[in-house]
Amino acid sequence: MNTIIFRTMAPLIVAIMLVFAVYICLRGHNEPGGGFIGGLIAASAIAILGMANGAEATRRALRFDPLSIAGFGVFIAGLSGLASLFTGSPFMTSIWLYLELGETVVPLSTPMVFDIGVFLVVFGTISAISLGLEADGGEAS
Repeated sequence: MNTIIFRTMAPLIVAIMLVFAVYICLRGHNEPGGGFIGGLIAASAIAILGMANGAEATRRALRFDPLSIAGFGVFIAGLSGLASLFTGSPFMTSIWLYLELGETVVPLSTPMVFDIGVFLVVFGTISAISLGLEADGGEAS
């Protein structure tokens, strides 16, 4: 699918999908959503970009290897569990911090950090798979 309409619309579709993926990820610890579904949406956006521009151009646009992103996500997810050890609580116990910014209170938590780690793992893994398939031309061997 390499039409001029698709190549023209793909960046707009990708931008909307990435913003929506971040929104879904960040609301996940309070409402339905989270890192997994947000990562799937973001990886789908990268797959669309790969179909429009090619796998190599998309890899250059990412600037980081997708598997490195996934590895960093595992590190972040594990790090979120270690924060509870400083409070004398069991591993992966939730810790909440409430920041007051003007008249608004912003809750920050270790579950949110864990969700971000899961987001990066899913995004990196599925992006690597989809870009690998795109580079092979989608042919089965």
